[in-house]
Parts: sequence; structure tokens; C-alpha cells
Amino acid sequence: MLSPFNFFAPGIVLDVSVTPDMNALPGGAALQSIANGAAAWALVISLLGLLIGAAIWAIGAHSSNYQQTYTGKRTLIASALAAVLVGAAPALINFFFHLGQSVH
Repeated sequence: MLSPFNFFAPGIVLDVSVTPDMNALPGGAALQSIANGAAAWALVISLLGLLIGAAIWAIGAHSSNYQQTYTGKRTLIASALAAVLVGAAPALINFFFHLGQSVH
């Protein structure tokens, strides 16, 4: 059976490594600026969703419209979770990156 490992000489191990560096390529600062701007937009959209969800919930509660109340609650919770994810995104990415680096 032909294996891709048969093409390497015995005893030679090819090791690769990665060290993320925003300054390693041109445009790294611009890419970081784009990520910061996208996070700001996501937070503003989450804020709008939270306010709209609260308003829909209040209107539904005062008009005894249970479907509208449920929709308002769902919108409010989804917007709050989106804001949590935007805030936690860098920590989550770093956690999984370091978890991947610990695999040997």
C-alpha cells in the first residue's frame, strides 16, 4: 500500500509553527481597525435590538397580546446574547487558539 509517508526519509520530521502577528503583513493595522469597527457596529445593532425588543414586549404586555410579548422577550434576549458574544469573541478565539496549540 502506498502511503504519503513513504516519500519522506525516515527520521526526518517536518515541524511547523505559527505565531500570530498583526504587523507581519501589510494592512494588519487596517484589518484590526476593521474588526474594531465591525464590533462597534454589532454592539450598536444589539443595543437597537434590545430597545426595540423591550418596546415590543411592553406594548404586547399592555395590549394583552401574548404573541407580541413573546416576540419582544425573544428579541430582547437575542440582542443581549449578541452583545455578550461580541464582548466575549476575542477571549473565545484566543481560548480555542491556545487549546489548539496545546495539542501535540
